[in-house]
Amino acid sequence: MSDLYYELLVKKETTAKDKLTKYGLIVLTVLAVVAGLFITPLLLLAAIALGIACYFIIPKTDLEYEYLFVNGELDIDMVMSKSKRKKAKSVDITQADLIAPVNSHRMDYYNGNQKMKTLDYSSGNPDHKRFAIITRDGTESCRIIIEPDEKMAESIKNSAPSKVFLD
Repeated sequence: MSDLYYELLVKKETTAKDKLTKYGLIVLTVLAVVAGLFITPLLLLAAIALGIACYFIIPKTDLEYEYLFVNGELDIDMVMSKSKRKKAKSVDITQADLIAPVNSHRMDYYNGNQKMKTLDYSSGNPDHKRFAIITRDGTESCRIIIEPDEKMAESIKNSAPSKVFLD
């Protein structure tokens, strides 16, 4: 028996918001340390709190998404700062309602739905070909945006040909 297996790593592009968050936290931490040393030691507590915030927030500004497609199951992991891994989402392609490019005419109904929850696991570059997976997340509909290469898109199409459109 041959298993259908494909793995892909997509790097999220750094946005201005990510840079502002990263460098802003670092500058605030340094300022709190300096103020704590020269003005009042009480500000060192703020520096410690900012340092803890830096530890948890800064790795989330350097993200990569790893797609693992095995026999109709798409697992998406977030790799933060090339060191921490967190499972983001698991999708059974056969249970999805529709999979098509984000700007496809097949997505017109779903793109107009403002109440639908959107999870973006792509690089964020609008010039790349991104796909939307419409599926159920608990009781509500959910749009999951991914950025597979051509080979992975073909593998997904082969697992559920009536639900996947590559146009």
